[in-house]
Amino acid sequence: MDKPQIILHVQKPVTYTLFDAKWIPCSAKFIALGNYARGTGALQIFEVSHGDIKMVKEAEKSKSFKCGTFGASSLQNRHFATGDFTGKLQIWDLETLDLPVYSAQGHKEIINCIDGVGGLGIGEGAPEIVTGSRDGIVKVWDPRQKNDPVATMEPGEGETKRDCWTVAFGDAFNAQDRCVAAGYDNGDIKLFDLRSMSLRWESNVKNGVCCLEFDRKDIKMNKLVATTLESKFHVFDMRTQHPTKGFASLSEKAHKSTVWLARHLPQNRDVFMTLGGNGSLHLWKYSYPSARSKKDSDGVESGVAGSVELLQNVTLSTQPVSSFDWSPDKLGLSVCTAFDQTIRVIITTKLNTL
Repeated sequence: MDKPQIILHVQKPVTYTLFDAKWIPCSAKFIALGNYARGTGALQIFEVSHGDIKMVKEAEKSKSFKCGTFGASSLQNRHFATGDFTGKLQIWDLETLDLPVYSAQGHKEIINCIDGVGGLGIGEGAPEIVTGSRDGIVKVWDPRQKNDPVATMEPGEGETKRDCWTVAFGDAFNAQDRCVAAGYDNGDIKLFDLRSMSLRWESNVKNGVCCLEFDRKDIKMNKLVATTLESKFHVFDMRTQHPTKGFASLSEKAHKSTVWLARHLPQNRDVFMTLGGNGSLHLWKYSYPSARSKKDSDGVESGVAGSVELLQNVTLSTQPVSSFDWSPDKLGLSVCTAFDQTIRVIITTKLNTL
């Protein structure tokens, strides 16, 4: 019992397919997104109080929502950016959900994934949003600039367009540096340097990449977790890049099914949760090696991967877990959604002892 426990605090069924849920910063509320069977978009705000969750606001929009982020918003505004099934990027003021405060036709096809940086008092530099789509293109947006993205990463002439399933910001440790990692359905992972507007590194993990997440966005790149189809995830040590071998990594099998997501604990970057297609949650701790880099015979530095330990696991649903978000404010509090049309609030204990 000295291990962390993953406890189901409260659950609530809804009448639509859930794709994403995010805590509203500095509150006991979270937002859930998805699509109704009639093809419209569901956006609902819930509050956790007295051991229950109550819906406090909802809006139904003409197009289904796939993903959302607060990452580019200020703590004062708490504006929520969403990507929808028609490729539209929209930003919403949660006080007035009638019309978006920003809207752009971001992609020709569904926006699968979204991430934000430069908001919430995290990191320096401009507030930016990155979107990845089935059209194979990754775009970076500045909400202060209408209609046109500030950067576009797309396949070259004659190259096959691969479905982009996940995007993540990282390396935003000062006002100039920033990078975007993107994962694709064929196992490609690409790291784009936004300062030099170049492809910094690419690799292939042999299975479709469902999720990428840096352990922190606002520090020099430290670790990147990639989760994939066929029960695998990979952890890359991003501190040392070898000119030919790239970044050192470890791979681990989990969930006996697709590993849908990885989410790092905001209060401890070496602890993360992975989510499985079999409805399970696995809590992991990463341990660094005694030395994080070594020199080869030519004196060139290469990284050394650490190890991961499974701290706890629990099965919550018979359906895949589609999203998970740790509360930035309360240690161990999290919300997750699954394809059984149920929202669950989870409490993970003893995280302060890790």
